[in-house]
Amino acid sequence: MNISIVIPLYNEEESLPELFAWIERVMKENNFSYEVIAVDDGSKDDSWNVIRKWSEINSHIKGIRFQRNYGKSAALQVGFEQAKGAVVITMDADLQDSPDEIPDLYKMITVDGFQLVSGWKKKRYDPFTKTLPTKLFNAVTRWVSDIDNLHDFNCGLKAYENKVVKSIEVYGEMHRYIPVIAKWSGFDKIGEKAVQHQERKYGTTKFGVERFVNGFLDLMSITFVGRYGKRPMHIFGTLGVLSFFFGLLILIYLTITKTIFGAVGIADRPVFYLGILTIIVGTQLFVAGFLGELIARNGADRNHYSIGEKINI
Repeated sequence: MNISIVIPLYNEEESLPELFAWIERVMKENNFSYEVIAVDDGSKDDSWNVIRKWSEINSHIKGIRFQRNYGKSAALQVGFEQAKGAVVITMDADLQDSPDEIPDLYKMITVDGFQLVSGWKKKRYDPFTKTLPTKLFNAVTRWVSDIDNLHDFNCGLKAYENKVVKSIEVYGEMHRYIPVIAKWSGFDKIGEKAVQHQERKYGTTKFGVERFVNGFLDLMSITFVGRYGKRPMHIFGTLGVLSFFFGLLILIYLTITKTIFGAVGIADRPVFYLGILTIIVGTQLFVAGFLGELIARNGADRNHYSIGEKINI
């Protein structure tokens, strides 16, 4: 199979018929063998019935419905697990991502040798309240991840070599940082393509300030896990040892000044309590590193979701 198209969606009943028809036209024009995996993230509208109807019309359309809303990352993760195509393409269901971009994205993976290609919405039709945080988010992510060639990490339109999506795990709000996760997993052939951004035709944006805040917290998590996830003792142990010995030096200094120079009582000096505190903190950090090492070696899978129904899967 050439292409798997994974579409996470939430309350998009109006846009789905047009999107499915558009994808079908592009696939036929380019003679692609394909599947469309629509993951309904607990929609409250009639989205699931639309998916069911179109799956009867087009057997390439498959559906997974969550029992409740888990978020876009969860929907992508489940879609990735089911994808069988040599190239996996993700896009949003709101018609702001154009299926006409699929052939070029496919070529960049299969011919140009990229392992991941991220879309860049060079000209956006989003409101200012969304574009400004997005620019800030992208600037910070470029700086932290050292992926300088991407302008738009959060674009829903992306293409992946199949082994990339089978090797990464996304949860929380980490779909925004899939290029970063892929890089930490050893897939560094990352490219970008300027893509057409459509104005929203139906419904309302799902973007909220809380997602922006959660996204930055997840960036910190990804950075830490990418560098120290398999060796937490390296960071916690180092900080713990430094803190412990800093406190120990303070107490040695106080002891010397008391015994040799007859200074005032050790317990009467504020720096004494700083020394005790840093020793305690150092010990706790060291123990945290040790426990983190054990957890890293025995961590359970965190991606388990209650699935209400499946179609053609």
